[in-house]
Amino acid sequence: MMPKWLNAPLAEPSIQHREEAIARQSELTKPPGSLGVLERIAVDFAGWQGRAVPELKRLKIVVFAGDHGVVASGVSAFPQSVTVEMVKNFSRGGAAITVLAKHLNAKFEVVNVGTVTDPGPLPGVVSSRVGAGTADMSQGAAMDEKELVEALTVGRDAALRGRDEGAQLLIGGEMGIGNTTAAAAVGAVFTRLSPEMMAGPGTGLDSAGVNKKAAIIKKALDINRPDRKDPLSVLAKVGGFELAALAGFYITAAQEGIPVLVDGFIATSAALAAVRLRPELADWMLFAHLSEEPGHSALLTAIGGQALIDLEMRLGEGSGAAVAVPLLQMACALHGGMATFAQAGVSAG
Repeated sequence: MMPKWLNAPLAEPSIQHREEAIARQSELTKPPGSLGVLERIAVDFAGWQGRAVPELKRLKIVVFAGDHGVVASGVSAFPQSVTVEMVKNFSRGGAAITVLAKHLNAKFEVVNVGTVTDPGPLPGVVSSRVGAGTADMSQGAAMDEKELVEALTVGRDAALRGRDEGAQLLIGGEMGIGNTTAAAAVGAVFTRLSPEMMAGPGTGLDSAGVNKKAAIIKKALDINRPDRKDPLSVLAKVGGFELAALAGFYITAAQEGIPVLVDGFIATSAALAAVRLRPELADWMLFAHLSEEPGHSALLTAIGGQALIDLEMRLGEGSGAAVAVPLLQMACALHGGMATFAQAGVSAG
């Protein structure tokens, strides 16, 4: 049985403060709409924060790590042991996302949702292992209902920690060898696109490797027959521990009134599952970048999202989202810092 919190109401952005922010935008010393998407971002944050002049100073980045049994089928260019080694690298501060988090002065943590091997206590790593990786989805369901609930709850707990730390924005990242395969499988179900269209190079597969990945995904879909009308069963049958954790993370963030900045292909597949479960969740999401993974644009289209930047990234970890944060901060700074026509003594025409 699914936990009751999954169906708890989401917070509602303030319509009043959105309207006040829109009115302020019309008074700033610039042609109407001339800052484009930056204006819409500021208005969104006004609604989320319940203030006509929002700010973005406190953010939290959480990377969820987990392994995938489907790696045994040869869908990755890297061995499964890399996942836990990267968890150690995060702990030491040597990964791309840890450098970016430090640069942004963001709070940062890694949550071990289910690496095959347990690295033991590590600084900055929360141990919440649901199991020693998922089962091989090409042979049957990736996880059972109990594991799904635990993984969703791991994500919820992480979002609540972010709330308690006063985060004004939450970013969820992921790490797990084989997780582009799970993300592509989830994406194929919800977009109704073929595995061949959703599968990409991931960690660096060549064309033959991508074709093999697509074949494994097709096999997993044929065996498990996930129902797109039941998003939770899709996550259980062909998802991963970190994808389920991300879904729980996003839903809880919106329940607590905290917007989320969604990263790339894998994070967006989890976001799509969460939005199919709770459609109103889309009102609390921004989408950071367009991944080089070929299926990402289809996921964004399915969810109705617009990527802020396109830097040809496909690293994961939340790195694309972290790179986009300064744009959000500048949007808020422009909204609050620019003079109005009246303040500047400039005629608005």
